[in-house]
Amino acid sequence: MTIKLGVPSKGRLMEKTFDWFGARGVALSRTGSDREYAGAVEGVDGVELVLLSAGEIPRELAAGRIHLGVTGTDLIREKLGRWDMQVGELAELGFGQADLIIAVPNAWVDVDTLDDLDAACAAFRAEHGFRLRIATKYHRLVREFLRDHGVADYQLVDSQGATEGTVKNLTAEAVADITSTGETLRANHLKLLSDGLVLKSQATLFKSRAAPLSDQDRKRLDQLIDLLQV
Repeated sequence: MTIKLGVPSKGRLMEKTFDWFGARGVALSRTGSDREYAGAVEGVDGVELVLLSAGEIPRELAAGRIHLGVTGTDLIREKLGRWDMQVGELAELGFGQADLIIAVPNAWVDVDTLDDLDAACAAFRAEHGFRLRIATKYHRLVREFLRDHGVADYQLVDSQGATEGTVKNLTAEAVADITSTGETLRANHLKLLSDGLVLKSQATLFKSRAAPLSDQDRKRLDQLIDLLQV
């Protein structure tokens, strides 16, 4: 058996992950065409590269089908209940930084905090007869965050496309989404609540707590972790 390392299969996340490992003496490369999800590992024995979408990696780690995986903190915590019982965090990689935030229309001049949002939710339901809609792809994280901060009388609506556009399209009144620069929020006339930071996320190397390991596998995994200095 070999140690399976799951890495994002395309884009800047893949390139930056390859660079991070390469700087530590482990060369990762994609083999075949862009449509083939095959890769190679050099610099350490007994390690297989598995190319997956960043969103698949939490599930594969939790199921024990890969031993190590690189994905965003946000995806791990959103997709895995009691995530820390299923995976261990080995190292933050210093790229892929983004914040999960709560944002409301600029026109809501009296709504700047979560307490203000709670009051706006109550007023909205009293006026319209249904709960204020918050569009997001991060239901678990946002629901827990709003519960912990006493916000009620809202509903989360799933956003499959561009979350920031849902307010303009009248399918939501507020949004909870990932942002790195805030430019998309500003372009859609939205503002971040002053205490509306749900989670700071970045690309992180995680270890599965479920993946089976033989004695030889454990030695290979320890060797790789030592090499990476994590």
